[in-house]
Amino acid sequence: MSEKITPYKDKNRTKKEQVTEMFDTISGNYDGLNRVISLGIDVKWRKKVVKLVSKINPEKILDVATGTGDLAINLAKTGASKIIGLDISTGMLDVGKNKVKAKKLDTIIDMVTGDSENLSYENDYFDAITVAFGVRNFENLEKGLSEIFRVLRPGGIFVVLETSIPTKTPYKQGYTFYASKILPLIGKVFSKDRSAYSYLSESAAAFPYGEAFNNILKKIGFIDVEDNPQTFGVATIYKATK
Repeated sequence: MSEKITPYKDKNRTKKEQVTEMFDTISGNYDGLNRVISLGIDVKWRKKVVKLVSKINPEKILDVATGTGDLAINLAKTGASKIIGLDISTGMLDVGKNKVKAKKLDTIIDMVTGDSENLSYENDYFDAITVAFGVRNFENLEKGLSEIFRVLRPGGIFVVLETSIPTKTPYKQGYTFYASKILPLIGKVFSKDRSAYSYLSESAAAFPYGEAFNNILKKIGFIDVEDNPQTFGVATIYKATK
């Protein structure tokens, strides 16, 4: 990222600290707001991620920046014996733990507090690693991706679902208006933290999507890197291997 976008514009705190506070603050209504903001289309995108991961029949999966665990829960359909949902926000994880328990998946899914840039797992440990709407929140993007590369086994799959910006008219103009005007307004109406939803749109705009992100993945060492824009380009699914 050429520019470091932070939720609270506080120069005395790191991006990581601010992101943690932001997600702790909005954790209670994050799921509901997500469905409103994305018009529910994010559910369809996650199903596509699960389909990609399922192809390699993984035993161990790491879902980085798992939030409230939506993707981790969906990944149970892959048949994996162990899924770890990792996040720096305990508030988001608390919501996720309740969802996992309600679905009786707590023997398969562990929701753990952790930092994507300092993973506590050994080299080549996971068969598959996923991140949904989380890489743009990394303090140091390349460091986080390098850690993910380290703990992914050779031949393993890495799948990222992240927001992107449509490149074609009129979708580009419509997205820009929605992200800059409507999204912060929704956040103001439904959440006590308006800064959070301003940050989510600003960070999406600043993220190096498409070919730029492909090139970063290749620089880290990933191979067979592919990107697949979703819904006119408002999100992209990236797939890579080690």
